[in-house]
Amino acid sequence: MTRYIFITGGVVSSLGKGLASAALGALLQARGYSVRLRKLDPYLNVDPGTMSPTQHGEVYVTDDGAETDLDLGHYERFTGVSSRQSDNVTTGRIYQDVLAKERRGDYLGGTVQVIPHVTNEIKAFVLNETEGTDFILCEIGGTVGDIESLPFLEAIRQLGNDLPRGQTAYIHATLVPFIKAAGELKTKPTQHSVKELRSIGIQPDVLLCRSEREIPANEQRKIALFCNVRESAVIQGLDCRSIYDVPLAYHAEGLDSEVLRVFGIDNPPPPDLSRWEAIQERIENPEGTVKIAIVGKYTDLQDAYKSLGEALVHGGMANRVDVELQWIESETFEQPDAVQRLEGVDGILVPGGFGERGAEGKIAAATFARIKNVPYLGICFGMQMAVIEAARNLAELPGASSTEFGPCSDPVVGLMTEWSDGNSLQTRGIDDDKGGTMRLGEYKCQLQEGSKVNNVYANGAADDSNLGLMISERHRHRYEVNINYRAKLEAVGLRFSGLSPDGALPEIVELVDHPWFIGVQFHPELKSKPFEPHPLFASFIAAAVDQMRLV
Repeated sequence: MTRYIFITGGVVSSLGKGLASAALGALLQARGYSVRLRKLDPYLNVDPGTMSPTQHGEVYVTDDGAETDLDLGHYERFTGVSSRQSDNVTTGRIYQDVLAKERRGDYLGGTVQVIPHVTNEIKAFVLNETEGTDFILCEIGGTVGDIESLPFLEAIRQLGNDLPRGQTAYIHATLVPFIKAAGELKTKPTQHSVKELRSIGIQPDVLLCRSEREIPANEQRKIALFCNVRESAVIQGLDCRSIYDVPLAYHAEGLDSEVLRVFGIDNPPPPDLSRWEAIQERIENPEGTVKIAIVGKYTDLQDAYKSLGEALVHGGMANRVDVELQWIESETFEQPDAVQRLEGVDGILVPGGFGERGAEGKIAAATFARIKNVPYLGICFGMQMAVIEAARNLAELPGASSTEFGPCSDPVVGLMTEWSDGNSLQTRGIDDDKGGTMRLGEYKCQLQEGSKVNNVYANGAADDSNLGLMISERHRHRYEVNINYRAKLEAVGLRFSGLSPDGALPEIVELVDHPWFIGVQFHPELKSKPFEPHPLFASFIAAAVDQMRLV
C-alpha cells in the first residue's frame, strides 16, 4: 500500500520545505521503506528551463531529460533515488495538458473549470507511477495564502478524501520568529498560517516549526493547543551547520516517528543512521582546507549553482578536507591584471552558463589555470571556454570563438543542429523555441584508454576494455565543440579524451602536460551525492589538496 505525505509551507518562503522533505525521505529509507519525492510548483512557466538562474536558482536535469526545480536535486542527494519527468509539475504544465485535452474534445463539450478539471489533472499527476513505493512525498511550492497555490492545495485536500483513511498525512512548515526587541519567540505567525490552511479544509498532522532559537516546551504546548495537533507533532527545526546534519536533527526531534504514528505504524523498524553519522563525522573533522574559485556569471545567487556547490562539498568529504568556495563574477577578469586575484587558490572551476556576458573572463581564468598549473575543471560552457582558450593561445587561431556570440572566423564551438538519441535523430534550429530544445538528460560517453579522465572514472579499478570506459552523464546545452578542430587542438596538447559513442560529439577534453586540467560538456554535479561523491569532483579536490601542499 502506497502512503502519501504532503508538505506545505506558510508565513514566508525559504523555510526549507525541500530539505525537510529530502531529510524525511532519507529517514524513512533508513527504516527500510522505499520512497519517491515530488515537487508541485505553482508558477505558470511550463518548466524552469527558460527562467533566469538569478530568479529561480539552478535548473536540475533528470536522466530522462526533464528540466526541473532545484529541490529535486536535494531529493536525489539525500535518498539516491533518481528523479524523473513525473516528479515535478508546474501550473503551466497542468494548464497546458488541460487545454490540449479541451482542444481535442476530451471533455465532450463540457465547461472546463479549475474544479474538477485542473484539480483532477493535479491528482492524476500525484498518483501516477507510484506502484511498489511505500511512501510518496509531495512538496507544494509557495506558501499558504498564495493565489497560485490554491488549485494544488484543493487537489491534495481532495486526495485526503479520495484515498482510503490512513493513507495520507499533511506536514506544514511554519516560522516561529524571535523578536529581538521583546526578547521573545512569537507563535502567532504559526497559528495564523495553520488557520489559513484549515480554512482551505486541510488540518495538518505535523508542524515543522523553523526557528533560530530553541522553542521552549510551554511555547510548543501553546502551538499544539491553538493549531489542533498533539504536542509530539510540534517538531522544531533549528538551523544546522550543514544541510547533511538535517536528517539526524529531525530524527532527534522525532519527525520520522511522528509521521509513522500518523499512519498508525506504531512499531516501525529501527532506523539505520550509520550513513548519516559517517557523513556528519567527515564534515565535523576535516584534515585541512582547500580554496576553490568558482568563476561564473550568476554568483550573486549561489542557488544558481546549488548542485555544483554541493558536489564540491562531496569531493571534500571524499578527501576529508573542508572546501572553501570563493564565488567570483567572471566579468571581473575582463579588467587588466584582475585575473591575479586567482593567486593562492588551490583549484579553479568554471561552470555552465549561457550568452556572451562574462565569457572573456572565463577564458582568462582558463589561461591562468593552464599557465600556472592550477587544477581546472570546466563544466559545459566552462569546457567550451577552455577549448577556445587553447585554440587562440596554443593552436594560433586568434579568431576562435563560439557562434553563440555571433559569426567568427574559427567556430570551434557551434550550434548543435542534430544528434543521436538512442535510435532516433534529434534536430534543432536556431529559431526553435528555447524551452526544452537543448540536448537534455543522460547520454553515453566513450572514454579514451590511458587518458587521465579514464583513470578518474576507473578509480583504481582495472579497465580491461580496448577503448576505455563507457560512462553516462546528464547534459543541458545547445552548443558543442566542433569535432573538425580536433586534429589542430590535439597537436598542441589538448586531448579529446571522451566522445559520444558515434565519435561525432566531443564530451571531454584534457591538457596532456598539466597536473589536472579537464573540461566536460556534461554536468557531473547532478549525479554527485554525499555518500557517493562523483569521481570527477573527488579527483578534482584531491588535485587541489596536492596543489595546497605545493604552495
